[in-house]
Amino acid sequence: MAIDNSSTSDSKGKPSPAAATRRARRVRMTGAERRQQLLDIGRTLFAERGYEGTSVEEIAAKAGVSKPVVYEHFGGKEGLYAVVVDREMRQLLDMVTGALTAGHPRELLEQAAFALLDYIETYTDGFRILVRDSPVAQSTGTFASLISDIATQVEDILGLEFKARGFDPKLAPLYAQALVGMVALTGQWWVDTRKPKKAEVAAHLVNLAWHGLGNLEAKPRLIGHRKN
Repeated sequence: MAIDNSSTSDSKGKPSPAAATRRARRVRMTGAERRQQLLDIGRTLFAERGYEGTSVEEIAAKAGVSKPVVYEHFGGKEGLYAVVVDREMRQLLDMVTGALTAGHPRELLEQAAFALLDYIETYTDGFRILVRDSPVAQSTGTFASLISDIATQVEDILGLEFKARGFDPKLAPLYAQALVGMVALTGQWWVDTRKPKKAEVAAHLVNLAWHGLGNLEAKPRLIGHRKN
């Protein structure tokens, strides 16, 4: 019985396109390429389904590898998740700190607000991962810890401004957490609505923050009946 070789070679004995494609698929990635592929796949799945909703089996299947390959590179799902979160935290922190270049405090507020909104717009999957508290006990990658890191950058700026205005600079950390937290939580809302436009969101955030700071009382007082 004749054997049909059309799937593997042509009439001149050269490999057919289908055979060449199959061989191309079998070309092995380098360790660095495979690691990056797994990170990209994990990042997408964690953003879509969260940590609990993502399995090593699915990550491996989408990468076209066996489960042991994932364990070889990251030690398991927890290790992969921790690396993804760490990269996103560094990306956002770098964007915020790199944006704080102006001298005027109000413009600094605008730059900080834009930096976070820019990150949300450009790295939406990463932001969705960060706003979920990490379930990995070994990881410090939580949104709260990231906000604290960014607030530390703002703290020094506020401290100088407080001192110049005769306020207690020791309170700068409190105000830094409040301001950064306000922008971050607004960002969590905006990531889904995307309305109003980014510049308008930034303008309203700065409006609230700046006019609130502009009218600060040196020694704020409570007007209700509760005093402690």
